[in-house]
Amino acid sequence: MDTDEMRRQVQVLSDRAAVTDLISRYLRSLDEAVLDEEWARAFHTKDVVAEMPIGTVRGRAAVLERVRRGMALFDRTVHLSADDVVEIDGDRATVRGAQLSTHVLADGTEGVFVSAGHTETQLVRTAEGWRIAATALRVVWTQGTPPRIPDDMAPTHAA
Repeated sequence: MDTDEMRRQVQVLSDRAAVTDLISRYLRSLDEAVLDEEWARAFHTKDVVAEMPIGTVRGRAAVLERVRRGMALFDRTVHLSADDVVEIDGDRATVRGAQLSTHVLADGTEGVFVSAGHTETQLVRTAEGWRIAATALRVVWTQGTPPRIPDDMAPTHAA
């Protein structure tokens, strides 16, 4: 193996680690519930598109608002990612994986809602590091009591 090939492999491994770390930190941040503008900038591009069970939104501010309101439906959560497959292509990356999310409802019932699905996330390298440019969570199954989604949070689609 020549030096250029070794550098290329080290860069791919470094990028893979950075991307995997970003996804893990993102899911953990949902459970820690510190959802503010700094959070949004740390994880998303300005024009991010996010497809979630509570609708599809475009733009960092819209994602922040939708995630903040969605997470407010729960008192406590645990989000887990598994079987992530990371593909690096220069300054772009794709992560496909599975997500298992456990939620304790915030409606006072202590009801538990579990969802599992598949994720696909597109990331780009920015001057600040890797950021999520597009993400989709497609729920495959649920168990338990789902939260009551307020009418003004009915699923919407990006324009």
